[in-house]
Amino acid sequence: MSAALLKVSGLKKAYGAIQAVDGVSFEVMPGEIFGVIGPNGSGKTTMFNSVLGQIKSDAGKVELDGRDITNLSPLALNRRGVGRTFQTLQVFGKMSVRDNLIVAAQEHGGSMGSRMFAPADSGLGPKADALIDQFRIRHVAHKKAGELSYGQQKLVDIAMAFMSDPKLVLLDEPCAGVNPSLVGGISTLLKELNRSRKGSFVVIEHNMDFVMDLCHRIMVMVEGRVMAIGTPAEIRANKQVLDAYLGN
Repeated sequence: MSAALLKVSGLKKAYGAIQAVDGVSFEVMPGEIFGVIGPNGSGKTTMFNSVLGQIKSDAGKVELDGRDITNLSPLALNRRGVGRTFQTLQVFGKMSVRDNLIVAAQEHGGSMGSRMFAPADSGLGPKADALIDQFRIRHVAHKKAGELSYGQQKLVDIAMAFMSDPKLVLLDEPCAGVNPSLVGGISTLLKELNRSRKGSFVVIEHNMDFVMDLCHRIMVMVEGRVMAIGTPAEIRANKQVLDAYLGN
């Protein structure tokens, strides 16, 4: 059996007397789509940001490919093959879709300055064009990102996370605010990316149908702790989860 790509052990984060993340442990295997669900306030985003170096954890360990990456900066993690998206869009509204993808790849190899002031293409055009085709956004590739619909901007945001060829991508609510008619398309796209790029994804999402259809395994968090980890079928059949979160 393959070793875990991502291993989180005993992760903790408190804000004063509030224990937002309380001893969370899980593993993500190579090529796995791993979902994280739980009610508001369950600690999902705090856990996510602790893993990604956005905030410093109080205790615990995070490993990528067997190497300790605990509390490394987001840029350091990006250079080790970790990509992410945020709940809020991170696109440059005044730049074209194509240029948004190019500067995302420049960040992987440089600083914020390199994103803003490097040459427009930097040899990254073919990679951007391939992703534009894979994400089916060729018809808006030369439009300013800020002129697109919210759902189209979400696709651009996700595509930017893949420009660095990451081995692990963490997606924070990829369906939030997206028209329901586009949700199925995002699910299909992520499945295609998982197959074609052999990468692993961790997905936080409130849309239960989306998570159950997309993910190989799901972790349920409640009050900062892990309540259950299992396949979608196992989570659906877990009475404790039904009572505490899904509703019986």
